[in-house]
Amino acid sequence: MKIRSLWTAGATMAVSGLLAAFVTPGEHSATPPPLNFESAETLAASLGDSDTAGVYYRNGRPVIAVTDADTATAVRDAGGVAEVVKHSAATLESVHADLDELAGIPNTTWGVDPAGNTVTVGLYDGVPPTDRSRVLEAARAHGDAVRIEENSGKIEPTATYYMRGGLGIFSRRTCSAAFNVQNGAGKKFLLTAGHCMLGGNYEWERKAGQVYLGTVHKWNYEPEDWALVQYKNPEVVAVGSLQLRDESEQSITTSRDPRAGENVKRLGTMSQDLSGKVIRTSTTVNYDTGATVYHMIETDLCTRMGDSGGALYSDTYALGITSGGNYVDEPCGDSDAQVGRRSFYQNVQRTVSREGYEVY
Repeated sequence: MKIRSLWTAGATMAVSGLLAAFVTPGEHSATPPPLNFESAETLAASLGDSDTAGVYYRNGRPVIAVTDADTATAVRDAGGVAEVVKHSAATLESVHADLDELAGIPNTTWGVDPAGNTVTVGLYDGVPPTDRSRVLEAARAHGDAVRIEENSGKIEPTATYYMRGGLGIFSRRTCSAAFNVQNGAGKKFLLTAGHCMLGGNYEWERKAGQVYLGTVHKWNYEPEDWALVQYKNPEVVAVGSLQLRDESEQSITTSRDPRAGENVKRLGTMSQDLSGKVIRTSTTVNYDTGATVYHMIETDLCTRMGDSGGALYSDTYALGITSGGNYVDEPCGDSDAQVGRRSFYQNVQRTVSREGYEVY
């Protein structure tokens, strides 16, 4: 907007001098200090994802992508570097979410690229032709908000093995994994039965494939029955789920105490029983070997030799570690009633809460 002067020349000169006094260097004209990356992210968040489009580095300085000149001015006034772009963060995240409907197509990737103001779709070797067509069709529907990037090679995990509860483990004897747990520092451990460590069985591997897992970290047998095996193989990923015998997965999110009368399931490397109930939540068990363990969960599920250390669970809750039972040399079905069968389990919640771990 132009301001017209109606004053005389003398008056104008006087006012000019007055204006000069207001903009003396070192006062209000001082340039704000440049923003660091965290401050730039905070500023972008305050401006909203409809007027901004992410923060990225360019020539060592954070740049805030914006969608209009007014927002660019606000960024610069705050000491930031602004670049006006076409697509907002809200738009790009919407495109990303739309592409996520195609999740599961092997050798593909997609993600928001703030520097390019696009969602970049990566296509690698090994994408099935029909799936490639599906991805390209979905990408084209979003016009220049999506960029296609052709890459060579196949996308493969750096881990050679995923370790889940219920799988067989071996160290001169066969036992089963119960659940994966972690400590406050994020270190991962395998929870199994303490009696599996008897005889110095301290180095453990996955039974199938003989993949090395790690070393026993801590264990107890009499008066309880639990052990923690610390993962030592960087190529093994400890997953927060169980693997059933049909190779399907059961997610496990946390642990809790058992409840008398509730429906429960059991999983081990030799057998699984997916239909049972908790009979008692704290039973003293005197084994045929002379060992005595306390505070065991008692169920009417069947179990077999080799299932020691396996998982007792209900929905996504970890409940127990398989310790033993009766008729362990007899067949054990998945869901048939096992008349007269009893099995016993170390309480997971009692163990991890006391020792400072959590199931995940």
